[in-house]
Amino acid sequence: GALAADLRAERWDRIEAESGLSHGQIIEAAEVYRHAPRAIVCWGMGITQHPHAVATIRMIANLLLVRGNIGKPGAGVCPVRGHSNVQGDRTMGIYEKPSQAFLDRLQQVYGFEPPRAHGYDTVEAIAAMGEGRAKVFFAMGGNFAAATPDTHRTWDALRRCELTVHVSTKLNRSHMVHGKAALILPCLGRTEVDRQAGGAQGVTVEDSMSMVHLSVGLNEPASPLLLSEPALVAKLAVAVLGHRTRVPWLWLVEDYARIRDQIEQVFDDFAGFNERVRQPGGFRLRNTASERLWKTPSAKAVLASFPIPEDTAVHRAKRRARDRGVTVFTLATMRSHDQYNTTIYGLDDRYRGVWGQRRVLFIHEDDLREQGLRAGDWVDLVGASDDGVPREAPQFKLVPYAIPRGCLAAYYPETNALVPLDSVAEGAGTPTSKFIAVWLRPVAAPPEAAAVAADTASA
Repeated sequence: GALAADLRAERWDRIEAESGLSHGQIIEAAEVYRHAPRAIVCWGMGITQHPHAVATIRMIANLLLVRGNIGKPGAGVCPVRGHSNVQGDRTMGIYEKPSQAFLDRLQQVYGFEPPRAHGYDTVEAIAAMGEGRAKVFFAMGGNFAAATPDTHRTWDALRRCELTVHVSTKLNRSHMVHGKAALILPCLGRTEVDRQAGGAQGVTVEDSMSMVHLSVGLNEPASPLLLSEPALVAKLAVAVLGHRTRVPWLWLVEDYARIRDQIEQVFDDFAGFNERVRQPGGFRLRNTASERLWKTPSAKAVLASFPIPEDTAVHRAKRRARDRGVTVFTLATMRSHDQYNTTIYGLDDRYRGVWGQRRVLFIHEDDLREQGLRAGDWVDLVGASDDGVPREAPQFKLVPYAIPRGCLAAYYPETNALVPLDSVAEGAGTPTSKFIAVWLRPVAAPPEAAAVAADTASA
């Protein structure tokens, strides 16, 4: 079919050049997959933070489908979600482009006309704030200023807001990057006991396997004055809407089971929510693909074909750089071992043999040699994006590492400033933090690094 023809049309030299893998490595992996009776493919931001992420994920689905690895036990797709119940959020309608059916149900249940125009995703929201189209930023948790791309542009956008509000469990960098007026609303963490009028409460979360279960805090709250997130939302709603709402906000948060009863009215899949969630382990939401029921016009699974991209931002940057004698690399940003999202607990990365430091840049030994540099030398990372906007991340120490040639890796958020806001995955809007065009500018070691080196030499 079309997929087979597309695959056969690809050249091996291009496959190797664009993947960073050799022919032998790819064949070895293919043989493992071919002989496996069942297979699960897992992926995270290493796949999603690319301009062609959607095409890649659809090709992963192709790979599973052609071997019958969707819709049988021990097989299938497993996108690895983050810690913040992001899958459950989406199930509950937290989406900038909600369906008309969902909005209709909200209208029926709550008696108001929901806005029908689409909202903004993260990147679009930053642009809207920067252009004055959005004037209030309200964050339910997170560390937005440190987690987002194009740091200087993002911070400028936040500072243009009339009001920024953060519902937070602890202080973070985002509280320092605020609008003309700013609020920090401390709240309970999920590990703390949430006591309401109806007793200790639990909230529901959904994992990557579509399992929904209760999460109950066990630790005493850091302060008796802390409110839960639902209680904060309810109090804000009463203060802002007053008699203009028929929703019994304060009554709902007395017992979260009442909220779950309301969820039943909006989402058919959650019929009997309170009873089902009290079962040991919770319950699984239906996934028709796992039953080989395909919601397509043909009622069959659809294979998609995509050529290997040859005109990405990195390709274009390399073409521009040839005339200047500059080598353009592909930078991926990532976390260290001692890091949980934007929270940095320590300066070690035992996964990669890095101790007591974070401003390191992983590079292939041959690339290091070709650049006339040595392990331990320092460089600035300079962006080479299509928009021509100057972007830099200064002072990184070079560390030889087993990484594909032409590629670099460094920790975020230190490198977020290099990610152009407009560089997103086609069809998804995800920042391309694993695919950034940069070049290296050698610099002297920073004074503190030189002092450490001198101390080591004299020891």
